[in-house]
Formats: sequence, structure tokens, C-alpha cells
Amino acid sequence: MYQVILLKSETQFAREQWPQVDDLVDYEGVAYSLRAGPRQPLPTDHAWHPIAVYAPDEITEGEFQEWYALQQSQVEELRLKY
Repeated sequence: MYQVILLKSETQFAREQWPQVDDLVDYEGVAYSLRAGPRQPLPTDHAWHPIAVYAPDEITEGEFQEWYALQQSQVEELRLKY
């Protein structure tokens, strides 16, 4: 199983668990591309599934990095160490 984070905008995200991850997926009618992971977080107070981060396919890498940074405070998976 994979923990999937979909960055929907600068301020919105979705959290899912999927049995597999693909390079490109359709989620709620939007094409998302895999931008980070899947990576296994270092151990914390509980076990984590490998984490994959998606963003809309049409945004640039720079925009993805900005969205990622903006959402780290609200998305625990984006703050984990790998």
C-alpha cells in the first residue's frame, strides 16, 4: 500500500491510500503526475507506508516546489525525513 498526497492547489490537497502508483493518474477529472517518491520515511512513532506525491500535470516543476513548501505545515507526510 502507498500513502498518496495529491497537491490540488497552493492550499488544497487530498490524502489517499492506493495499492500501486503510476506516473500519470486521473483524479477527480484532472491529470496528475508523480512528482516525488514513492519513498519510505524514516521510522517515527508509527509505521508509514511509502509516500508518493502528485501534482497536476500541467504545472511546472517550480510551481510544484512552491506548492510543496506552502503545504508542508498542514501535511505531515511532507515534513517527514527520508
